[in-house]
Amino acid sequence: MTDHILIEKSGGVLTLTMNRPEKKNALTRAMYQALGDAIDQAEFDNDVRCVLIQANGDMFTAGNDLSDFAAVNSGDSSANEARRDGNPLLAALARAKTPLVAAVNGRAVGVGTTMLMHCDLVYVAENALLTTPFVNLALVPEAASSITLPSRIGHARAFAMFVLGEAVDAKKAVDWGIANEVVPLDGLRAKALKAAQAVAARPPAAVVITKALMREGLGVAERMDEEGRHFAAQLNSPEAKEAIPAFAEKRAPDFSPKLSGVA
Repeated sequence: MTDHILIEKSGGVLTLTMNRPEKKNALTRAMYQALGDAIDQAEFDNDVRCVLIQANGDMFTAGNDLSDFAAVNSGDSSANEARRDGNPLLAALARAKTPLVAAVNGRAVGVGTTMLMHCDLVYVAENALLTTPFVNLALVPEAASSITLPSRIGHARAFAMFVLGEAVDAKKAVDWGIANEVVPLDGLRAKALKAAQAVAARPPAAVVITKALMREGLGVAERMDEEGRHFAAQLNSPEAKEAIPAFAEKRAPDFSPKLSGVA
């Protein structure tokens, strides 16, 4: 367990709060594990009928901690081994039966956005900004977002988010069907909690079956595995060895033909 994920249970709702505000809630391996374990365990807890995900600080999450990517990119064997084991949060999202609600404040980068595709209700603060800058880092989409995001918002919009890194603000997130409602920042948590409590008050078996029926046939787990293979390969690629340091150094990357292997 990690202090960077706070866990509270009350009234049928399990609340998971990302609590690393000094690092913009950038997700470490331990945080992924804690979130994944909590979502998995919710299925076996009769007192939990809904899971609420939220964040402390001024940002939902900056996405994956880039020091993790840099370690893999530099050839750190232990970091490479950890990546090969897969992401415990993504795996938990793929098999989650318990309804998930998200309260998004500020920026949601990378997995901060793709995890929302697995949430059943999403509420965004007026200052929310969603981005999926995988290609900017020479990486590829994850969390099965290569199918869930286009199916939600269409190919052209999803391609612009993935490849051009275009940001989606709170109003657009609702208009495009990513989120349910824009809420004033000071009322975000109360709104999301009220919704989670409403879900928890519904007949539990009917809720779980309804969620399962809505997800059936999407091939989420299989697509996550496929994305994971490409993600790991790209993380060790010459492109990523240029893109990740360039991002950290705040300079433009150089993707010349010799770097990418293109003749």
